[in-house]
Amino acid sequence: MIKNALRGSAALLLALPPLALSTTAGATAPTSSAAVLPLAEAVGQIPIADESRAGYSRDSFKHWNLGLDAGDGCNTRAEVLLAEAVEAPTVAAGCKLSGGRWL
Repeated sequence: MIKNALRGSAALLLALPPLALSTTAGATAPTSSAAVLPLAEAVGQIPIADESRAGYSRDSFKHWNLGLDAGDGCNTRAEVLLAEAVEAPTVAAGCKLSGGRWL
């Protein structure tokens, strides 16, 4: 489900025309002095930084619902984890997941 959506997004990005990016350091929006770059080159200009999870709290995401079958105890998060697993996790009572493997 998610993998297919990402593949579709990648294909869409590759089909887009070259991007116009500012050649001025620090500028974030295209300007009148913008340069036209192929997508691969434009992506190469995106700054790379270490991942930061500071400030993340699962409790901030109250929107997880009861999922497709409210009776099975699996919320949307658990359903996505089950659907996207390359090695299925063990599902215990109340849809408690353990084990499993994802890419």
